[in-house]
Amino acid sequence: MLRLIAKAPAPIGQRLSRRLWAPPSGTIDFGDFGRTEPISADFGFDRGVPIDRYYVESFLARNAARIRGRVLEIGDNTYTLRFGGKQVDKSDVLHVDVANPAATIFGDISVPGTLPERAFDCVILTQTLHLIFDMRVALAELAGALRPGGTLLVTVPGITPVDRGAWRHTWFWSLTEIALGRLLGSLFEEKDVELETFGNVFSATCFLQGLAVSEVRQAKLDVLDKSFPVIVAAAARRPLE
Repeated sequence: MLRLIAKAPAPIGQRLSRRLWAPPSGTIDFGDFGRTEPISADFGFDRGVPIDRYYVESFLARNAARIRGRVLEIGDNTYTLRFGGKQVDKSDVLHVDVANPAATIFGDISVPGTLPERAFDCVILTQTLHLIFDMRVALAELAGALRPGGTLLVTVPGITPVDRGAWRHTWFWSLTEIALGRLLGSLFEEKDVELETFGNVFSATCFLQGLAVSEVRQAKLDVLDKSFPVIVAAAARRPLE
């Protein structure tokens, strides 16, 4: 079975108690959320660290030991350096734009043969897979690029705004934990895939409005309700041979 990492749900008594505090119908005060435009139209980047990035970075921090050896990251190597540090022997960056000075590999991961085979100890793919229409082909390319024992660290959006800028024309998907698990389960051994979901109704609402992490209580972000997935993440390991 695919391994699902999740916090234990609150006791039923606590859950029922919380429901008793729901305001009566017709008495909701929407306050600053009573508008048809978000507080930030840029995911919260203009206000600080976006809510989804809190979850992405929490996931990478817990998997930092896997970011080692030769590491490939998409777009830039910010997370490779931040979480891998001295464990990284070689840092590669994949980018579609040949003019990008930070890139060491150019191309589209949905095109087979873009990446060298069995080359990387870790691949970091954060908030990118949803921009690729043929996700399974892209994941197959990444899986083939891992060395035996190497790990793919991937995060995808669940409940999310759609980008209004450069990525709006290639924003194809939002995924659930089940969907990401099915995709990875077709390419990796089930025992080697660890799935994790982050979010709850509070954090989803704040993220849709574009609030930053500094504007909310961290304890509320850490509560998990899988019915409101803001971020879905997975660590998929290629078995040793």
